[in-house]
Amino acid sequence: MPRAELTDLEVAVLDFEREWLQGPAAKEQAIRSQFGLSGARYYQILGRLIDTPAALAYDPLLVRRLLRQRDERREARAARTRPID
Repeated sequence: MPRAELTDLEVAVLDFEREWLQGPAAKEQAIRSQFGLSGARYYQILGRLIDTPAALAYDPLLVRRLLRQRDERREARAARTRPID
């Protein structure tokens, strides 16, 4: 897997996302413990990271899944805020 363009933190974030199986509360604790980051900061990094060609090259299945999930969440939010005719 190519990783030349990714930092060690970015690789660790992608690896963490690929391997995470537990619930969201435990994930927040693990993020703090493993990365020393708040959940918000972690997700900012992840959000930018999955838009990069380097992340896609490193783990295409994971990045495509995360992009699909993000798009689904955006569509759901947009549907909730659209006015009903």
